[in-house]
Amino acid sequence: MAAVQVASLFPSGQQREAPREAIPERGSGFRRLSARLCALRPDDSSSARTEIHLLFDQLISENYSQGSGVAPQFLSSWRFRNMFVFTFGAQGPRTLWHIDVSALLVQACRLVPLNQNHLVSKVSQLNHHLLNRLQVIVDEQHLDFLLAYTISAIHQCSSWTHMEILQALAALVYCNGSKCQKYLPELLGKTGLLMKLSDLAQSDPEVRRAAVYCMAKLCLSMPGQPYLEEPCQNVCFQAFLTILQSPKSSDMDDVTFCMLLQNALKGIQSLLNGGRMKLTQTDELGALLAVLKKFMFHGLPGLNIEMPTVLYPTPLPQYDGRTPIKPQQSESSASRPTLNKKKKSRVKPKKIQQGEEEEKESSGEIEAAPVTGTGRVNLHEGNTWCPSSLGVQSLPLDGSGAAGKDGVSSPFSSSSWKRVSSSESDYSDAEGGMQSKMRSYQAKVRQGALVCFLSTIKSIEKKVLYGYWSAFIPDTPELGSPQSVSLMTLTLKDPSPKTRACALQVLSAILEGSKQFLSVAEDTSDHRRAFTPFSVMIASSIRELHRCLLLALVAESSSQTLTQIIKCLANLVSNAPYNRLKLSLLTKVWNQIKPYIRHKDVNVRVSSLTLLGAIVSTHAPLPEVQLLLQQPCSSGLSNSNSATPHLSPPDWWKKAPTGPSLEETSVSSPRGSSEPCWLIRLCISIVVLPKEDSCSGSDAGSAAGGNYEPSPMRLEALQVLSLLARGYFSMTQAYLMELGEVICKCVGEADPSIQLHGAKLLEELGTGLIQQHKPDSTAAPDQRVPVLLMVMFWTMMLNGPLPRALQNSEHPTLQTSACDALSSILPEAFSNLPNDRQILCITVLLGLNDSKNRLVKAATSWALGVYVLFPCLRQDVIFVADAANAMLMSLEDKSLNVRAKAAWSLGNLTDTVIINIQKH
Repeated sequence: MAAVQVASLFPSGQQREAPREAIPERGSGFRRLSARLCALRPDDSSSARTEIHLLFDQLISENYSQGSGVAPQFLSSWRFRNMFVFTFGAQGPRTLWHIDVSALLVQACRLVPLNQNHLVSKVSQLNHHLLNRLQVIVDEQHLDFLLAYTISAIHQCSSWTHMEILQALAALVYCNGSKCQKYLPELLGKTGLLMKLSDLAQSDPEVRRAAVYCMAKLCLSMPGQPYLEEPCQNVCFQAFLTILQSPKSSDMDDVTFCMLLQNALKGIQSLLNGGRMKLTQTDELGALLAVLKKFMFHGLPGLNIEMPTVLYPTPLPQYDGRTPIKPQQSESSASRPTLNKKKKSRVKPKKIQQGEEEEKESSGEIEAAPVTGTGRVNLHEGNTWCPSSLGVQSLPLDGSGAAGKDGVSSPFSSSSWKRVSSSESDYSDAEGGMQSKMRSYQAKVRQGALVCFLSTIKSIEKKVLYGYWSAFIPDTPELGSPQSVSLMTLTLKDPSPKTRACALQVLSAILEGSKQFLSVAEDTSDHRRAFTPFSVMIASSIRELHRCLLLALVAESSSQTLTQIIKCLANLVSNAPYNRLKLSLLTKVWNQIKPYIRHKDVNVRVSSLTLLGAIVSTHAPLPEVQLLLQQPCSSGLSNSNSATPHLSPPDWWKKAPTGPSLEETSVSSPRGSSEPCWLIRLCISIVVLPKEDSCSGSDAGSAAGGNYEPSPMRLEALQVLSLLARGYFSMTQAYLMELGEVICKCVGEADPSIQLHGAKLLEELGTGLIQQHKPDSTAAPDQRVPVLLMVMFWTMMLNGPLPRALQNSEHPTLQTSACDALSSILPEAFSNLPNDRQILCITVLLGLNDSKNRLVKAATSWALGVYVLFPCLRQDVIFVADAANAMLMSLEDKSLNVRAKAAWSLGNLTDTVIINIQKH
């Protein structure tokens, strides 16, 4: 009989299926060792201590990934309390032996008296190893004993054991802060254990770091769990803040200092996540922002800034403590080549034993900051060229390029900004490894500060945050003065792609929802006053954000960071008041982003469409955007390495429809411009045409059969078409019948998301047609869509998959959107529809009024309220009576939204009745 150990129960309570092949006998090692440990009794003899030592060593060295009773997937993904060990024979499972891991740890502690320092150190290592390796959830009874034992051990044992004991304590309090209330005064009180060991007076830097790490674990809690009480939160926050404000002590090495900073930043982040802790005091918030800004640039090559203790809200740029740059340095750097083509030397950093858990917690690998050959460009005065490897047209960022004549300015030409590069001949392998490891830890500190800043942004009100706008957002520098350090400094200069992406995420969070704050910006007229108005300062900041983000766009080589840059640009475009700013800002963004529509990475392509959608939706219609939409189709899109379908000639749409041909209808269809809209044609081709070239590996999740673009790409293209129909209908109307075929194809697909976005596009087109034919419309009569063409359009819709979508009760959101689309039919077009199509619309709406879904019922009530005003239906007594009954029924619905829509419809019905009475 072969003995085999398998993992414990699934969360659902079902036992994990036993493996078919028996694992060798060595897999029963943990069971055997645990049984021996549980059989021991406290004994102070030398032989007993030796046996305990041996058992602890064997338990620590046991392989828990293979044949140990724990499946590897459990070690990485599940937290469980008990392990269940099965033995298997020829007839299947024979016995079940239950091991309680937390009880095993309690037994181990009971065997070790506190006067045995070596054994206490060893049992602490065992606790730390098993709790972290097996991710065990300790129940409250055992947790109480283990905490008491561990705290007593720190008080009574020699100082050389404190490191291991603190590691065990950190593993115990991890996500258990609310269960440690009994011991919090002893840990976090004025003379508390963790407070004393994390104090600046602590002589051992490793113990100090371990104490701060333990405190950070204590502050962490999982969603749904109770948090630490507010007094304890404040104590921990002040302790973390003090550590961040204190300089590095002379007895602490750089790596330990970086790990100490990471732990303090993680602790503050845990306190702020989920809005648990509110920063209401100005000094408290200002002190935190000051240290966060300082450590955002920690170890950044060529930059060393000094920050005050507190940042205060002010509209003016403040506290730039950099050393002035010498003029000769700028001149010499400007004369150097733009691109550094030295061969990069990439050295993989080695892990160190201390603080191994902190490294595991940081998601993803941190690039060790190679400084040349990364595809990023050094920014100097004059023209900056995009590397050809990006697949972007080589555009000089001067007046003719997308970045404009102020595309590059002198603040970035200093040699102090150059990335620190090193070749193999500069230093030995050992020195190179240390420098690479040091850069990696410094990058982690910068990332930790940025992630903590992101949590801070989410925990305070935006109106408070914008008081510190000038401290983190760049402003156009004065002539001859260096640019202040900001988030864009990291985006342009940090050697780590992950840090650059973190900085862009923070900038996006600041820009999100900033429309009201940025709405004061104005620079439409030249400023010639003795002082600079606040509106001009904000406008200058917006211009500088555009300039820096476009520079970062050209220089970036990492697809993930490139996606963040484009998303950040989309946030900026969505909130900036371009109607109050000088022209050309959107033109620069538009021309720069066009090549990225054909980028090999699908996320970059999707975010590029998102940015184009933001441009066409901001303050629409803008004359500048209207001119951009009329650009030739080939402008900026010529890229042979395309992953999106090529634009087809206009006649690819011309099929054999019922009724008049599309050629005839297109003659009578007015066009807003002689030039076709390249963006509409691009989006149509993305949605409908099969992709011609193979996409990258990130194109997973594409449409059915893989014949079309990935679903996110198609959805974003439909969203852009909807935005164009809403803001620039005069250009969209030229493609009315083509878009009708796109809608029919989308609504007829199996993907509910594609169906929904197709219905949304139909609603926007119908609304645009109604707005165009209103009496107060600014469109000239000869520029409006003829009623005959609208009748053909809606006949195509009602003969297509739209009726099936209206009756698809499995997708009520689709039904709701289809009802909204049905209510956007122009009355004149409805009256000219075939009789059976009119009856279909009325019948479906009256039937859906009995829907149990409140969204569908509200949309139906609204549509019936629209239909009762149609002149062709006013005289239909049966329809008016049925509509009145449906409205009265909806007035009794429990949903306020349904009742409000029904009340509005009832008002329209009253108007119809009054009109009928007046006529008769």
